[in-house]
Amino acid sequence: MNFSTVVSKAFQTDILIIGSGSAGATAAIAAAQGKYKVILVERYGFPGGTSTQMLDTFYGFFTPGETPRKIVGGIPDRIVNALNATGDMFLRPNTYGAGTGVNYNPEKLKLVWDQQLIKSGVALYYHSTLVGVEQIGETSTCVFFHKGIGFFTITAKRVIDASGDADYCHWAGIPYEKAGEKEPAQSMTTTFRMSNVEHKEYEAAGGKKMLREKMAEAYEKGTHPLPRKEGSAHEMCQPKCISTVAVKVTDLDPLDVEGITKAEIEGRKQSFIFEDFFRAEIPGYQNAKIIGLSHQIGVRETRRVYGNYRLTKKDCMTAKTFDDQIFLCGAPIEDHRKGSNGYSETYWQYVPKGGTYGVPYGTIVPKESSNTWVVGRCFSATHDAHASCRSMAQTMSMGQAAGTAAVLSLDSDLDAQNIAVKRLQDSLIQLGAIVQMPDKIANISRNGWTNN
Repeated sequence: MNFSTVVSKAFQTDILIIGSGSAGATAAIAAAQGKYKVILVERYGFPGGTSTQMLDTFYGFFTPGETPRKIVGGIPDRIVNALNATGDMFLRPNTYGAGTGVNYNPEKLKLVWDQQLIKSGVALYYHSTLVGVEQIGETSTCVFFHKGIGFFTITAKRVIDASGDADYCHWAGIPYEKAGEKEPAQSMTTTFRMSNVEHKEYEAAGGKKMLREKMAEAYEKGTHPLPRKEGSAHEMCQPKCISTVAVKVTDLDPLDVEGITKAEIEGRKQSFIFEDFFRAEIPGYQNAKIIGLSHQIGVRETRRVYGNYRLTKKDCMTAKTFDDQIFLCGAPIEDHRKGSNGYSETYWQYVPKGGTYGVPYGTIVPKESSNTWVVGRCFSATHDAHASCRSMAQTMSMGQAAGTAAVLSLDSDLDAQNIAVKRLQDSLIQLGAIVQMPDKIANISRNGWTNN
C-alpha cells in the first residue's frame, strides 16, 4: 500500500522502539543515554504491556528453590526500587513453583514506567499502531496509525521490535515461526481481580492446597464449568484484594480478528464462572466480587523471530552458558496448554539443581536484518525454551541489552550483526546487569527488596 499521499506527519529518530511493554520500556531507557534521539511507540495509552495490562508480579529476578539467587539487575532494579519507595511492592517467596515473585501495584507501575521514560529523555507516542514498514538501505520507515491524525511515519536508523507479536518483523518481511505451527501454542488467559477477600479465613482453611483441591473437585464433579483443575489466586498490594491466573482459552488464533474476538469473549465468560466458584466454594471469598479484568486477554506466544541463535529446551535444561550471553534465566519451563485429555493445565520442568542458563546475544538479533533487534516474547527461541525465558525480569533484561546494543551500534558505526559483544557485556555490567551466575544467596524477606 502506498501511504505517501495520506501521511499527515513524518518524524526522524536514531533509535525507534515499537511496543512499551517491560522489554520495550526497558530498551528505551537503556538507549536514552543522551547521545541519540529515542522514540517509543505504544498502541495503548499507557506503558508496561503485560506488566500493567494483566499481571501484578515480576518473575525471574530470583532462581526457584531453597537457595534463591538474584540473577537480574540494572534498569529492572530501578523499576522495583521506585515501587518499593512508595510501598507499592512486596516479595512472595517461592510462589507456584516459579520462584520468588515481585508483587506490585500495576496501576502505580504505569506511573513508574512513565516517570522513568520521561526522566531518561525518551519521546513517547501513545495510541499509535504500526501498519507498515519500508526498508531503504540501513534505515527503516515505519508507518503508524493514530485515530486523531491518521497515518504518520517515523524513519529510524535502528529499530527494536518489542511489539510482542513481532509486528515490525512481520511488516518488514523478517522470517519468524508462528506459534502452533509445530507444537500447540500456549493458551491465553484473561486475568481478573477480586476485592473483599478475607485472607486470614482463606489461609486458615488451607490456602493454596485447599484451593487446588476445591478446583479439582468442582471440575471433576461438574458443579462449576471450570476450564481447568488448578489455577492461582494471590493477594495484592491492595488490602483484601486478590489477582488470578486461572482462565484458560485454547484453540483460537490471537493474530486473527475472529479468533481474538472469540478469545476475549470467552475469557470474560470464564472469569465470572470463576467468580461464582470462588464465592460458593472457597472460604474467605463469600462476599468477594470481581473488580477488574485484564485490559485485554493475555497472549503468551504468537510469532517467534528466527535469530542468529535459537534458544532450545536443551540449552535451558542443561544450564548451558555462552561466550556471548547477555543475561541469565533460571525460570522453569512453564507451558500453559491443553493436554491430551482435553482440559487445560500447566506443564513444568525445572533447570536442574536450581541453576541458570545464559541467553546469547544472537537470540535478539534477527538473521535477515542489519538494523533490528527483537525483545520480549517474539525473541528467537523454540516453543519449550520460550516457555521458560518469557518471565518479565528476563524480557526486561532483553530490552536492557538491545537498547545498549543499539547505542553501541551507532557509536561504532557497526550494524546489529557486527557489534563487539564483549563491549556490550562490559556496558551491561556497568549498568548493574548480571551476566554470570552469582555465588551469593539472595536476602529475601516479604516486606523488603534487595539489590544484592
